[in-house]
Amino acid sequence: MTTESYVAFLGVGIALILIDGQLIYRSGRGYLEHSSGDPGAGSSMTRLVTVLFHLVSLGLLALLSTIPLGGSGLPGVVGRLGVLLLVLALVHAIILTALSRLRGEQVVGDAVANRRISNREAERRMPTSTVTPVPGQEGPPPDVSPSLEDRGPYSAPWS
Repeated sequence: MTTESYVAFLGVGIALILIDGQLIYRSGRGYLEHSSGDPGAGSSMTRLVTVLFHLVSLGLLALLSTIPLGGSGLPGVVGRLGVLLLVLALVHAIILTALSRLRGEQVVGDAVANRRISNREAERRMPTSTVTPVPGQEGPPPDVSPSLEDRGPYSAPWS
């Protein structure tokens, strides 16, 4: 591979990686910011994932540039770019999976946080007793459903 084709391959490869990284950053930031109430957290997580994408992709580009593939000249550059695009597609899919997992964790965390209630609220929501109090014991009358046969009050066969 000549020096000109080597530099052309690296230049085009770096441009592709930077463009894909910006796409991931911009769409990932919007994706994670809308899933949680804190836009700063979504932005910082997206930035971390994007930096990981750039490092992995640039490392793969450097490794791919040293592998003899497709001869020299234009066929070699095109062959290497084809392999680079396939590798970028794989890394892009992995990053999308990571962003999806992060958003899922945020959504679950928000749902759990929204369901937390105080002890007093939990006691208020507790159902009333369904058992008749023992004679002499205070308590509300039981809540029972009507019988299915005559739609009247429930009666036990032993009473």
